[in-house]
Amino acid sequence: MSTCASASRELSEPLAATAAVASTWLLIEQDGPWGAKALGESHLDRATGRALDAAAAGTGVRVGLIRRPGRHADCLPTTRHEVIVAHTVPGRGWVRRAQVTDPAELLELDFTALGSGDHTGFGTEHVGGPVALVCTNGRRDRCCALQGRPLAAELAAAAHSEVWEVTHLGGHRFAPTMLVLPYGYAYGRLTPVTAKEVLAATAAGRMVPEWSRGCSGWGRPGQAAEHAVRLATGETAVDVLTVTQRPDGEGRWLVGVLHQDGRAWEVDVIEAFSSPPRPESCGKAPVTPSRMDVLSVRGV
Repeated sequence: MSTCASASRELSEPLAATAAVASTWLLIEQDGPWGAKALGESHLDRATGRALDAAAAGTGVRVGLIRRPGRHADCLPTTRHEVIVAHTVPGRGWVRRAQVTDPAELLELDFTALGSGDHTGFGTEHVGGPVALVCTNGRRDRCCALQGRPLAAELAAAAHSEVWEVTHLGGHRFAPTMLVLPYGYAYGRLTPVTAKEVLAATAAGRMVPEWSRGCSGWGRPGQAAEHAVRLATGETAVDVLTVTQRPDGEGRWLVGVLHQDGRAWEVDVIEAFSSPPRPESCGKAPVTPSRMDVLSVRGV
């Protein structure tokens, strides 16, 4: 049976610069089943879910639900909700966590401040190793359930890192997909072996370009430029590259990439569209997805 993920693989669609863009992630534990639009279709109070979604709009904060890997019967509502807030802009990142009895308490947060990188003293600093967030929401796309849930279960059983299932990371056709904190790199088309390699690299302060979809802290042109510089230099250390992007005409950007050692590059990035058409999600009509192509990388 053809799926959006199998079509994307067969067409060799590039992974780079496809990560969901979010400067900050607000992740709320919610057990039980999830619907396609999980904030309003789960055991989370619907009014609270809608209000959280509205509060995050335009702030750079992306709200998602998380749960531990395993079976998710229609159980009793969660009484204590683990909450993880992560700012993923390289060089300025942090991860904070707390527990709440009612997610409505989170509406008191300053979402604008969170999006700009100010945690406002929320919770306590995360201590420990990487946090793996594997997209598993089959109600949104079957590829995420068929490929994501077994991956999350195997990673959890290996006790390699802290593992959560998450409602949506974007890019169903790159399943199984995983976002890794604290650095905010998203990965796609993982296997249990490559996912464990990614988590080991993250624990060592490195990322893995081969499976990287980009750092969520950058816009898509910035993700493309950072990836191109990493390929050109072999640099895999996290938090050593920063990017600044500026428009350079319709669908085109000049992106400055600066290494902490003083090296700098200018990267020419253009938006293109993949053909032939393919579904971005199972059951959807075929489209020509946007991609970011790097035209040149110049040292400055």
